[in-house]
Order: sequence, then C-alpha cells, then structure tokens
Amino acid sequence: MDAFFLWLNSVPIGTLYVALAAVAAIENVFPPVPADTVVALGSFLAARGRGSVVAAFLATWAGNVGSAMAMYAVGRRYGAAKLQRRLLGDAAAGANDRLGQMYGKYGVLALFASRFIPGVRALVPPFAGALRVPALRAGLAIASASAIWYGTVSYLGFTLGGNWQRVLHLINEYGRILAVAATVLLLVGVVIWRTRSKKINAS
Repeated sequence: MDAFFLWLNSVPIGTLYVALAAVAAIENVFPPVPADTVVALGSFLAARGRGSVVAAFLATWAGNVGSAMAMYAVGRRYGAAKLQRRLLGDAAAGANDRLGQMYGKYGVLALFASRFIPGVRALVPPFAGALRVPALRAGLAIASASAIWYGTVSYLGFTLGGNWQRVLHLINEYGRILAVAATVLLLVGVVIWRTRSKKINAS
C-alpha cells in the first residue's frame, strides 16, 4: 500500500482522479480496501498539485455510487446471500441480520444510515437489490450517504492532510456521528412532509 501511495504522489492530476474513482468503486466489491485513507490522501495531493478538491470528490463519489448500483443490480438478479459471504466471510450473517432488522424497522433510512458503518456498508447495495427496493429509492439513499461521507473525507484530507493520524482518527470518530445526525435530519424531514401532506389533503 505504501508503494501505491507513492505512485499517487507522482501521477498527473487526471490520473489521480481516475485512481480515486477506481478505489472508491472497489470498496463495494472488496471492503478491506482502505478507500477512506486513499481518498483523503488523494484530496490532499489534488489540492497541493493545484488540482480541484471538488473534482477529486466528484470522481470519488461517482465511482463509489456507480459500483454500488452495479452491486445492487447483481443482488436484485441473483440474490445477496452468496455475494455477502464473499464480501465479509463469516461476519456476513451477523451484519446481514442487523441490517435486516434495521430495514424492517426504519425502511430505506436504514440503508442510508448503514452506508456509514464499516463492515456493513458493502452489504447495503446487494441487500437492497435482493429485497427489490426500488432502484430510485436505493440509489438516492446510497448516493446521498456517499456524498456526505466522501465529502467529509475529502475535506479532512484537504485541511488536515499533513497530519494523517489525526485524519484517520476523525474519519473513524465521525462515521457513526454522521450516520445518526443524517438519519435524524431525514426523519424530521419525513415527519414534516407527512404533516404538510395530511394538512393539504384535509383541506
């Protein structure tokens, strides 16, 4: 991995963006890939190399969402059980049960929040596909969660790139905080929307 980081530091800006998209995409297929660290480093290198942090984020986000929706399609066509075992091995059963319980209670919001949880996020796309969650709903949940998460990681890499221990600590610390905060905001939004809809229907 050190050799890969050195390679990132030497490539042109355009190649760096492509590499970030590829790493973020692979994360959905091979969870052990340290995508967060690579994206943070890539954003730092993009900024230092007079590239655009926004472009680095967009490349990362597009790669991650595109790969996630491909896994959604695989789960929808073939089911998720075998795929999930390949992603997480023996830990897949427990993570899948937890995700199933959350989805049964909170619906698509559980998919959104679970994308912030290491060890579970890779299961979300094939799980959603296997359950026949509408592609638009699943895509919006996955895309919005990825935007928030990788936006945060890109920002940390840009502002704290010289202190990697601090970056890694903040990435781990804020993952669950972002999930809870974003879910609460969405729940409030759903409640407000339903309340307004009832008032409109009543009138």
